[in-house]
Amino acid sequence: MRAALAEMPVVVVTGLRQAGKSTFLQHEPGLGGRLYLSLDEFAQLEAARRDPAAFVRGGPPLTIDEAQKCPELLTAIKLEVDRDRRPGRFLLSGSANFALLRGITESLAGRAVYLTLWPFTPREAAGELRAEPFLKRFFETQRLPRGQTFSPLGDADVLRGGMPAVCLDRARDADLWFRGYEQTYLERDVRELARVADLVSFRQLLRLAALRTAQVLKLSELARDAKLGTATAGRQLGLMETSFVFHRLEPFLANRASRLIKSPKLYVSDSGLAAHLCGLSVRERLDDPALRGALVETYAAQNIRATIEARWPEARLAYWHVQGRHEVDFVIETARESLAVEVKASSRWDERDTAGLRAFLDRTPRCRAAILAYGGTSAAALGPRLFAVPLAAVLG
Repeated sequence: MRAALAEMPVVVVTGLRQAGKSTFLQHEPGLGGRLYLSLDEFAQLEAARRDPAAFVRGGPPLTIDEAQKCPELLTAIKLEVDRDRRPGRFLLSGSANFALLRGITESLAGRAVYLTLWPFTPREAAGELRAEPFLKRFFETQRLPRGQTFSPLGDADVLRGGMPAVCLDRARDADLWFRGYEQTYLERDVRELARVADLVSFRQLLRLAALRTAQVLKLSELARDAKLGTATAGRQLGLMETSFVFHRLEPFLANRASRLIKSPKLYVSDSGLAAHLCGLSVRERLDDPALRGALVETYAAQNIRATIEARWPEARLAYWHVQGRHEVDFVIETARESLAVEVKASSRWDERDTAGLRAFLDRTPRCRAAILAYGGTSAAALGPRLFAVPLAAVLG
């Protein structure tokens, strides 16, 4: 964040509603001396709409929360930045992906850098941020955490997810909090971002998409099950992505494997929200193996993505899938080299669980190592460049 503000005139922080953006912007020590304004406040929103140019002109560096509520403001900021390109002048935030909002990308092109605040990782929730993340250290050294025993990932960790109110125990009733969150999302964010005439069908699509978290996106099948046209389902799913409820993971295509799947995988951005939309309580046990696997992978996806974007921004995250044969859940690529990670929810595995990793290693000479991230407590080498590591360590 500080590096971005020192370099660019506009920095945009976006992310899922209630992920902690406003708290971060108001209390982060490095952001002192800025004027904080929130367009959630009616008076500020009206002032911005009445005279956008005056709202952003002069004065101290500005932090504007929920800036997407006044698109006219972005044009005024563009003109102001063209007049004075000093770095750090504007820090904008919002619960919508500005890069996907029509008109905003063009307004800020070449003037802004975009950062995403994802739900809390276990490292952040525990306040353990000084050490480099395990995945980055392992990519560089391939050294296992010898002699360490890790607590296995519990169902409660996955069902609670990383939303601050839930994972930090600020909500007395997590199930009630998630119900309120869904209602607020449908009644507030959806209506603000787009005109959705039928919220009932939108809610149905939302839940059906959540049941497909961690799966390759097949839009026509999703639309059919939701009893919607493919174009309508595509637009509504795009709205869910714009508001960060879902995110896509693109395929890794940098090898010669035939029949590579080229469609993205779809993930709910928080495993706790995914579990709620799938009809689960935070107090339940994940007894359904298929659903448990999908939710554990969703939990891994949100934490790996958040860690990479915060501490390893030069890396790119993808997945690998050869149709009908092999799959690797996550491929981290940087400088044309890669690290493969397969997530296994249980504490035991067999040869079939490592088949995708072995195939990827065979087809990708520049892959430094492959990790089976499993639900156990200790790490071990399984062969050349192939390792089993507790999922709790991988996400640390």
